[in-house]
Amino acid sequence: MKLRLIGAFAAVALLSACASHPKTTTAGTGATAATSGPAPGSEQDLVQNVGDRVFYAFDRSYLSSEAQATLDRQAAWLAKYPQVKVLIAGNCDDRGTEEYNLALGSRRADAARDYLVAKGVSPDRIQTISYGKDRPVALGDNDQAWAQNRNAITSVQGFNPQAQ
Repeated sequence: MKLRLIGAFAAVALLSACASHPKTTTAGTGATAATSGPAPGSEQDLVQNVGDRVFYAFDRSYLSSEAQATLDRQAAWLAKYPQVKVLIAGNCDDRGTEEYNLALGSRRADAARDYLVAKGVSPDRIQTISYGKDRPVALGDNDQAWAQNRNAITSVQGFNPQAQ
């Protein structure tokens, strides 16, 4: 009885080990390649390969050189995937009034959108929204948390991998 039980566990372990190998696809040349990483043009692709957010100084909506570099990569990525539409959400830290932070978040999202449009991305592909201080990415009342929450985050809208 114990031998059968051990044999059954060994068979399950062997099958699960076989199932963990990466899937392969056949490329147009007949070569076999492992599929890994995010789907091209997806939200995960944007996050992992380009960067989905830019950060702002306290009480500011102008783009730093680092923010511009991220947006340059986003513009190139969007040129590569012309069917992709994005939403840019402007965010603030939790200091200040709700009204003030909604307006500041809007200016931050607009600054990112305007930069992408200036780099050739059609404005029809970009929506903006301000969440003010309502969607923090970092919790805490300290400089590190506040700096992380002063951002504009670009997200893919309506991604369809079959449209690639």
